[in-house]
Amino acid sequence: MLAEHFRVVLYDQQGTGVSQGVVPAGYRMEDMADELAGLLNELQIERCHIVGHALGGIIGLHLALRYPALLQSLVVVNGWAKLDSQTRRCFEVRQNLLLNSGVDAYVQAQPLFLYPADWLSAHHDLLEQERQHQVAHFQGMENLLRRLEALMTSDLTDSLSQVIAPVLALSSKDDLLVPWHQSVSLAQALPHGEHQQMNYGGHAMSVTDSETFNTILLVWCRPIAGSHSPPFQASTRRRSHGRSINRQRAGNPIHRGTNP
Repeated sequence: MLAEHFRVVLYDQQGTGVSQGVVPAGYRMEDMADELAGLLNELQIERCHIVGHALGGIIGLHLALRYPALLQSLVVVNGWAKLDSQTRRCFEVRQNLLLNSGVDAYVQAQPLFLYPADWLSAHHDLLEQERQHQVAHFQGMENLLRRLEALMTSDLTDSLSQVIAPVLALSSKDDLLVPWHQSVSLAQALPHGEHQQMNYGGHAMSVTDSETFNTILLVWCRPIAGSHSPPFQASTRRRSHGRSINRQRAGNPIHRGTNP
């Protein structure tokens, strides 16, 4: 749907997907924003809409602060200004699973934090295929833990008033991982913030109800893009050094851990 109206760019963040490499010690969300700015420069994209899910949304907020001229608008999906106690609890459970039970247990538990129970029940075979894929292409324990640390320590509470771009904070009411009120607080703290909420879909509602999700994005982005040409949309998946780029033309892939 979005590719009919926008040039859609997906990317792999450093140390993930096909963007191989070691995430350095002391890695921060600011570094991830710098990497995205570098990628946009390589692609000669001067202004764009950013759609970021959780970690991707936090990258977008840091990008808005560090490179305001790049952003035409930003959509932060199930994001936050400062980590909520519930999200921290979930991250710590996942971290303990990884350290104490290994990669397979970590990956097997991942869907429990992402999808509603009825969706999990109806998609057993798909989830099993995805489990095998994620185990086979695991980003590495050190990379994951360093990315997770960067995400958990990010605190934008005192900086949001400086974001000049229009920002849509989009939440799902039944999100287990990130409580929906975090998006409300985020929108209220932004000078040009707006909040919208889906009633169903869990944390990964872009997968479980992609039609509603994409419609919301399209309604948000098209009026803003109307007075600008050409319109661009960069979607934060995961990336490193601008080498892994996917210009998506159709569909929504299964959610592959937008959070570390």
